[in-house]
Amino acid sequence: MFRFMFVAPVLALLMVPALARAEFQQGDWELTLSGQAGNGPDFNGSTIGVNGSIGYFFTKEIEGAVRQTISYTDLQGADGSSLNGSTRVAVDYHFDLGRWQPFVGANIGYVYGDSVNDSFLAAPEAGVKFFVNSTTFIVAMVEYQFFFDQGDDTSNAFSDGQFLYTLGIGFRF
Repeated sequence: MFRFMFVAPVLALLMVPALARAEFQQGDWELTLSGQAGNGPDFNGSTIGVNGSIGYFFTKEIEGAVRQTISYTDLQGADGSSLNGSTRVAVDYHFDLGRWQPFVGANIGYVYGDSVNDSFLAAPEAGVKFFVNSTTFIVAMVEYQFFFDQGDDTSNAFSDGQFLYTLGIGFRF
């Protein structure tokens, strides 16, 4: 009986996040802060960075977002390290599975900096958001960015792309 008096309240507290409304609604805003890492197609260099994003839900499934990234790059064979940035606009479709919110989408934008040719980019993306309570979630995402340098055709742009992995925290308001 004494043990039950401690176990029951602990179990009840653990169930509170599961009972919280953890889904997006039309008109919701989202702010995410994340870190990311990337590599080239041959794993011959790396990049790390920070990302900020603000999104708006046009419906409970469709989100539009603006993302800003600043990254530090150190590529094999390059002259030292460099600082780069990108600004992107994304559209994602969310699958409402309660606390789990997987999503797929695409983004387009512009990349600029010391070690990249300033150019437009596009990327398919997929990820998942896991709500830890009704307004806070953990987000994990992967995208494959391909660049449209002058003179590149679409097949070269896609094969010269890079994977970008993102892990962060988000807030729904």
